[in-house]
Amino acid sequence: MNPLIIKANSLNITLTPERCFVAENYSSNDNRVSIAVAVVKPGVTTVAHHLEGIEEIYIITQGIGLMYIIDMEPTQVTVGDVIVIPAGTSQRIKNISDCDLVFYCVCTPKFVKEQYFSDEST
Repeated sequence: MNPLIIKANSLNITLTPERCFVAENYSSNDNRVSIAVAVVKPGVTTVAHHLEGIEEIYIITQGIGLMYIIDMEPTQVTVGDVIVIPAGTSQRIKNISDCDLVFYCVCTPKFVKEQYFSDEST
């Protein structure tokens, strides 16, 4: 791997079907890890989902959220908190603040959309 600096202003953030905005910051060529920034608008709850075979780690950088992870009590999270979501675990997050809820999502191995599954009925 060569050194790399990815400037935040170079990212392409897009609205996803998950009800949040996401921009992928980094995705390793060897499938080890991917890093994305997510933005959840005030009052919005993301789609309950799980990733098969991929662990997610959220690092909250702005706002206050209510984290829902299956088999756990909903827990308030804020700046500096880290949330570890094992592979195959259903989860969602709600923005309960008046500003954007912003967090980094680190996936190991790297995120691939084929491993994403919604846990909400349509």
